[in-house]
Amino acid sequence: MNSTEQLLQVRGLYKHFGSGERRVDVLCGIDFDLSGQESIAVVGASGVGKSTLLHILGTLERPSAGEISYEGEDVFSFSEPQLAAYRNRTIGFVFQFHHLLSEFTALENCMLPALIGRKNKKEAKERAEFFLELVGLSHRLQHRVGELSGGEQQRVAVGRALVLSPKVLLADEPTGNLDTKSSRNIHELLLRLNEEHRVSLVVVTHNMELSGMMQRQLQMKDGLLNEIG
Repeated sequence: MNSTEQLLQVRGLYKHFGSGERRVDVLCGIDFDLSGQESIAVVGASGVGKSTLLHILGTLERPSAGEISYEGEDVFSFSEPQLAAYRNRTIGFVFQFHHLLSEFTALENCMLPALIGRKNKKEAKERAEFFLELVGLSHRLQHRVGELSGGEQQRVAVGRALVLSPKVLLADEPTGNLDTKSSRNIHELLLRLNEEHRVSLVVVTHNMELSGMMQRQLQMKDGLLNEIG
């Protein structure tokens, strides 16, 4: 895929929770496109539905209505096993909390998606080593989570998200729990992944420095996304 081809298409996306008088409408008819190697920041006040949007884009939740197509495929038409397999090989996730397994080393944590994706142990290890080196942690492969700094833990999470070479990386407040220096390191890493490794990015963030690094900025308000600038 070259950078001008469409990777993701979202049309008429709605999401509500509850019903009747208890119904809460979170997403109210969102449309947008993401091209190959494009980067998008989604900003907005807390509680407006940014994380819900990201979970649906990542197929972790189903919408109440609307379509999401990756490279022309309506992913929510897949069965649950098909959807899980597609998610595993196509979409990478980085969350505010790294969700690493504390009893495992950095290398073992990074290997997990590849093993789930039925790669053999040798290939999973080689992939994990490559991506941990890419994020600057080749010297920390055998360290357990508790022996890593917060910034290092988030770098492991980024490496884990990349281990199957996904086409899109979805990041939800990826530097929300980090100090300024660690945050900037993660910002630069995400930018390098986008520019040098052609990973498309959708980043939910309150950080204006990180938002400004993305090619497009979208604001979520009243259940809709609007282009900024």
